[in-house]
Amino acid sequence: MKASQIDKKFDENKEDILEYFDTKNIKMVNESPKRVNIDFPTWMVESLDREAQHIGVSRQAIIKMWLAEKLNSLSKVS
Repeated sequence: MKASQIDKKFDENKEDILEYFDTKNIKMVNESPKRVNIDFPTWMVESLDREAQHIGVSRQAIIKMWLAEKLNSLSKVS
């Protein structure tokens, strides 16, 4: 099936177009984790831990969430 035909089916919402794709081997671009090390002052780690506990996530999760929010806001400005 041609891409234009799949586009038309998608635009018209007539059927699920995922059947035309091999979804078993999907890979997200630039989504593999890359380990980084960063040193924070103790007061910052304690503040991160308090906020993470408050919303029920890990320290790593809150750092990634806040960095993603900031980076997304920067990309909207550019």
